[in-house]
Amino acid sequence: MKVVILCGGQGTRLREETQTTPKPLLSVGGRPLLWHIMKLYGHYGFRDFVLCLGYRGQMIREYFLNYKAMTTDFTIHMGRRNEIVFHNEVHEDDFSVTLADTGEHSMTGSRVKQIEHFIDSDTFMVTYGDGLSDIHLPDLLSFHQGHGRIATVTSVKTVSRFGIIETNPDGTVMHFNEKPKMHQLISAGFFVFNREVFNYLSADPACVLESGPMQDLVADAQLMSYFHPGFFYAMDTYQEYLHLNELWNQGDTPWTVWKKPYLKSFPS
Repeated sequence: MKVVILCGGQGTRLREETQTTPKPLLSVGGRPLLWHIMKLYGHYGFRDFVLCLGYRGQMIREYFLNYKAMTTDFTIHMGRRNEIVFHNEVHEDDFSVTLADTGEHSMTGSRVKQIEHFIDSDTFMVTYGDGLSDIHLPDLLSFHQGHGRIATVTSVKTVSRFGIIETNPDGTVMHFNEKPKMHQLISAGFFVFNREVFNYLSADPACVLESGPMQDLVADAQLMSYFHPGFFYAMDTYQEYLHLNELWNQGDTPWTVWKKPYLKSFPS
């Protein structure tokens, strides 16, 4: 089963860092955000990836082309042979990564449509290249397979970025709640799709997955929500980038499920 990761956005709200580096390559604890996402999927046995490249996609290509040389010890024999001998394996040796150029200015729906020819199964997963979670992916897949619809989106509760104030008519503050957890659900991505979803998408660069296609799926009663009660954090601003690295430095990393025992069987 393929895992499609959207890696092409320009990360305009993180311009401090993304002027030189695509957001999925920004470092959390010394490793790219993209690496953390792939480790989550790999932990549960999903190790066949398609990366939708766009903005500064060449840097992501170079990262994977040089991955083994940058993460292992090696001996290089200079001269005519120019032979490299690697001395240790990496835990990601069984990952398969397809890097697909989907256009610097393409929107999310267009990017997914453009990699249709790489999808060789009836079901596949899609996620964003900027969100970390401890979601139990086999449960998400089981939920999707159980309801029989075309699409599943993972939903989470969010915390308000602002303090909530309630006042009476004369302006007296009756309640002040600093950044409360909201009742509304938001999309965390972590989609599961059947191939029929491609009928709702267009290769037109203006096709936004979260807009027309999702609304059409809703209208056709083909979109279901899988609620994830655990950790989810999207890195969309410089402060969120700093916060994730602070969590790492404090050892508070609930998304690193690959460091913990996993007792259930891998999906077939």
